[in-house]
Amino acid sequence: MLPQMKEWSPYVLRSHLVKTPATADQVRWPMVKVRQPTREFRRAIEDSLRWRNFEHRPDDIFISTPPKSGTTWMQGIVSSLLWPAGNAPDDGRGRSPWIDARFVPLDDLLAQLDAQEHRRYIKTHSPADCVPIFEECKYITVHRDGRDALMSWANHRGAMRSELVDFLNASALDEGLPPLPSWDGDMDELFDQWSTDCSPITHLASWWPLRKEGFAFFMHYNDLKADLEGEMRRFAVFLDIEVPENLWPETVKRCGLSVMREEARSNGRVDKVFENGVDAFFHKGTNGRWRDVLTQAQLDRYAALVANELPADAALWLESGSLVTGTRPHEP
Repeated sequence: MLPQMKEWSPYVLRSHLVKTPATADQVRWPMVKVRQPTREFRRAIEDSLRWRNFEHRPDDIFISTPPKSGTTWMQGIVSSLLWPAGNAPDDGRGRSPWIDARFVPLDDLLAQLDAQEHRRYIKTHSPADCVPIFEECKYITVHRDGRDALMSWANHRGAMRSELVDFLNASALDEGLPPLPSWDGDMDELFDQWSTDCSPITHLASWWPLRKEGFAFFMHYNDLKADLEGEMRRFAVFLDIEVPENLWPETVKRCGLSVMREEARSNGRVDKVFENGVDAFFHKGTNGRWRDVLTQAQLDRYAALVANELPADAALWLESGSLVTGTRPHEP
């Protein structure tokens, strides 16, 4: 059961007061703009209502992605930028928690965040209109061609341990949430679930209207693969992080997919979630595998979904990224 939650304001944009000590005998009350959620994102795996008791810090970094679009990669990038000398602390449970995840006790997760003394970076798969957005913080949203994300999700879903799925479904039913559907490998069935629950199309549609806001930065999986250092340097500027020039080579090297795969293998956490552990979680990390798998009918369904939910410029960027299109959504 979830603990008792704070109530959100019904306003989409409001200011609230945060008491911050200035001196021993003086208190200042800064105005903090918060864009409140306008809808909920609740399913067996995750629940956006868990954000209600979250207390932000002004320098928090939020990594907002649809599943299988570069989330873990971006968490590694942020970590490497925050600790360019490679001396990141290890709290044994991961430095970048996933608030929405229903399989982690919420009280424990919030306590973990509260205890962190470093600059925090937090993961969410919930769309932008399902989480609070604190305008003084930094938000990075990462996307990937939806067809590639679908193929990666198929591997991800197929490798999930049955005992985890059973646990999630039992607790979801207790809270009145729909269970995670079983899957026997039929791509039409998977597409139905994916398009409703975890599509990059829906996720990007929630962020696209915010692309010119100063708190938002858009990253594409293709661009990271093509020019990792260049993208990391741009991102560091956005985060106000200065990496000494002599540390850049190692800072980038730590973010190679093969390096991150071996790091994940060493901590063993992924083994608890997936059969074959890290090899199942990271799988190939390549693009274009959908060409040999998806039928024309399935591709037509995908194209219709894109046309229905995204404007043309967003659809083009989702498919190709910034280096191909020559445009960056967050730039004027």
